[in-house]
Amino acid sequence: MATVTEAPPLAPQPAEKPPRRRGRLTPYWLLLPGILWLLVFFALPMVYQASTSVQTGSLEDGYKVTWHFATYWNALADYWPQFLRSVLYAGSATILCLVLGYPLAYLIAFRAGRWRNVVLILVIAPFFTSFLIRTLAWKTILADGGPVVATLNSLHILDVTSWLGITAGDRVLATPLAVICGLTYNFLPFMILPLYTSLERIDGRLHEAAGDLYAKPFTTFRKVTFPLSMPGVVSGTLLTFIPASGDYVNADLLGSTDTRMVGNVIQTQFLRILDYPTAAALSFILMAAILIMVTLYIRKSGTEDLV
Repeated sequence: MATVTEAPPLAPQPAEKPPRRRGRLTPYWLLLPGILWLLVFFALPMVYQASTSVQTGSLEDGYKVTWHFATYWNALADYWPQFLRSVLYAGSATILCLVLGYPLAYLIAFRAGRWRNVVLILVIAPFFTSFLIRTLAWKTILADGGPVVATLNSLHILDVTSWLGITAGDRVLATPLAVICGLTYNFLPFMILPLYTSLERIDGRLHEAAGDLYAKPFTTFRKVTFPLSMPGVVSGTLLTFIPASGDYVNADLLGSTDTRMVGNVIQTQFLRILDYPTAAALSFILMAAILIMVTLYIRKSGTEDLV
C-alpha cells in the first residue's frame, strides 16, 4: 500500500505591518485655504459687528463696548414695520418665482430636447449684466404712460391692485408692486436652476410606471414629480427668500419711502446717519429672524436633501 507523506509544516511568517496611510493630512491641507477665508472674511467681521452692536458713543468721541443690549430692543421697536415689510415682499417674490420658475424648469428638464442648453443660457443671461442695470431697466418698463401701465389700465388690473394696496392709482412705480416685480425678476434664476437640477435627476421610468398604473398626468405630477423635486423647491425658495429679504436696491430704485425694507434702514444707518451700533443690531436681528424661519421651513418641508 502506498502511504501519503505529509508535507512538512510551513515556517511561521512574520506578521505584515499594516500599510502606512500616506497623505492622511492632505484633505485637511486642501480645506485650510477655505477655512482661513471663512475666518478672515466671515467669522472676524461677524465678531466685530457683534461687538459694535453693544457699543455706545458717537463718531466724534468714539465708540466703547458697554454691553448695551437695549440697542437691539430699540432697533426692533423703531423699525419693526420695515422688518415685516421685508418678509412680505421677499415672501411674495419667492412665491411668484416658484409659480413662474417651476413650469420653465419642468420644460427645460423634460421637453426642451436639443434646445435645453439654449434655454439655460437664456435663464442665466441676466447675470451677464449688472444687478444695478437690471433694476434700472424696470424703471423704464414700469414708467408712467408706458405700454405696461397702459395695458394694465386698459384691463382694469390697476383698479384691483390699487384696492389691494399694492399700487397707487394709475402708477406702478414707487409702489409695493414695483418692488416685488424687481425682486422677482432679479432672483428668478436662483429659483429655476435648483428646480431644473432636481427635476433632471428624476428617472423617466417612474413616469412610465405611473402611466402603466393608469395614473393621469396631474396625478403623476402630484404623486411622483413634485415630491421628488422637493429638494429643488426648498433650495430655490431659500436661495430666493434669503437675499430678497435683505435686499435694498430694488426698494431704493423702484420704491419710495413707504416701501423701505430693512436693508434700506441698515444702509442708511451705516452710511448716512453713521449710527453703527443700531445698524449692527438690525443686521443681527435680521440674520436671527431669517435663521429661525429657514430652520422651521426645512423641518416643515420634510427634506434635508438640498440640491
